Amino acid sequence: MASPRKPFRLNVGFLIHEEVGYTREFSWEFDRVVLGEDLRLTGVHGAAQISRTPQGLFVHGQFSGETVLQCVRCLTDYSHLLHWEMTELYAFDHRSTTESGLVLPEDAHIDLGPLLREYALLELPISPVHKPDCAGLCPVCGQDLNLHDCGHRLAGDEASPFSVLKRRF
Repeated sequence: MASPRKPFRLNVGFLIHEEVGYTREFSWEFDRVVLGEDLRLTGVHGAAQISRTPQGLFVHGQFSGETVLQCVRCLTDYSHLLHWEMTELYAFDHRSTTESGLVLPEDAHIDLGPLLREYALLELPISPVHKPDCAGLCPVCGQDLNLHDCGHRLAGDEASPFSVLKRRF
């Protein structure tokens, strides 16, 4: 049973004594999960396969969940679906570590939460837009142009924020 405070913490001690190649799948389904102060997800689904290798425990997982982002054009909050995969090795000792430097703790409990957070953050768009044709905000009055045209739009080249530069050159 997963701890409510650390829902992705697993006891993998039994895998250490299995034969090389043994795989066990763990799956999760949560209505809400908090992965750090800056990442809240809803509708989280995922599964991780953990395989015993000579070097350690190989973890491969696929996850999805929704988070709330703010559109950079109109500042509207919207729900954004994330899909991500993760692949890591928890080495049995420091000689077998990969770039991530993960070593299986002595108590054989691993917490995938921090890794899930890192991989999920990599899937967040740099400039989130709630729809491709978002009109944004009026540069004069701040009206959301998706809801109402305030009439401040300038025609032709004057509508571009770079029109001042164009006139200078």
